[in-house]
Amino acid sequence: MSEKFLTADSPEQLSMLFGQLDGNISRIQKDFNVTVVSRDGGIKIIGDGDTDGAEKAIRALMDMARRGNAVSEQTVRYVTSMVAEGVEEELQELGGDGICVTASGKILRPRTVGQKRYTDAIKNNTIVLGIGPAGTGKTYLAVAMAVKAFREHKIKKIILTRPAVEAGEKLGFLPGDLQDKVDPYLRPLYDALFDMFGAESFARYMEKGIIEVAPLAYMRGRTLDEAFIILDEAQNTTSEQIKMFLTRLGNESRMVITGDITQIDLPDSRKSGLVEAIKVLRGIDDIEIHRFTEKDVVRHRLVQDIIKAYEKYNEGRKNNHG
Repeated sequence: MSEKFLTADSPEQLSMLFGQLDGNISRIQKDFNVTVVSRDGGIKIIGDGDTDGAEKAIRALMDMARRGNAVSEQTVRYVTSMVAEGVEEELQELGGDGICVTASGKILRPRTVGQKRYTDAIKNNTIVLGIGPAGTGKTYLAVAMAVKAFREHKIKKIILTRPAVEAGEKLGFLPGDLQDKVDPYLRPLYDALFDMFGAESFARYMEKGIIEVAPLAYMRGRTLDEAFIILDEAQNTTSEQIKMFLTRLGNESRMVITGDITQIDLPDSRKSGLVEAIKVLRGIDDIEIHRFTEKDVVRHRLVQDIIKAYEKYNEGRKNNHG
């Protein structure tokens, strides 16, 4: 039986590491087949399992807490997966000052290495394509980076758009005028802006035209200068639509295009413009294509499990057809 002891910085750090009802430590115990207990102002790891792995995971969580990262169940799952792959040193990239402060006073930080590299790509490139599954923060982080650029006076407008493509429903059957019909498609964008600015500031900026949230069709014929432009759900654009969008880019502007190529709602006969754009734009200077994986999912743990299950299912179908 092996034993290891780690000294904690403070009782508060110990409490954060163990989590509510010891939920965080229970996860580590299960993943590494060890027993973890609080002893003499520190953490004792006991067992015949992978005590080295458990030590690496707990040390990584301690380091993340010191750099201002919250330690949640999702964080623990992420850290243990990084340790299992032997890439826990990459976790050093996380932490720091954060992207921006939300209306509620929360400091918003990337929660995975994939998210950190995505925000770095947005910072260092004029156009970024963020490709990946649901729950990876593609849109939310893009909005946060837009708010950061606006507050730093690097841009004068924030423009958010997405194609009004139905996922099983028809716009014509929804009540109200055109704006009422398209608003449900734009709701995730509204929600992210509410979080960043608060309802009052958001309404004021909308009234002044500083923030614009509109269907993709409204972008045609415009040149967008000094703006941060986000195209969400881009997997549901046609080739013509995404080319039209890309060519709206004006001086001193930035663009972020987000999408999940496994959730295309276009009719089967129509090719996704995002899939084509990934091929066309590859290798162009000042354009970066960032791919998220299921490890970057920061929603409920079941979202990650669902994505993995579908990937396994679809891979099995491909092999059977082959």
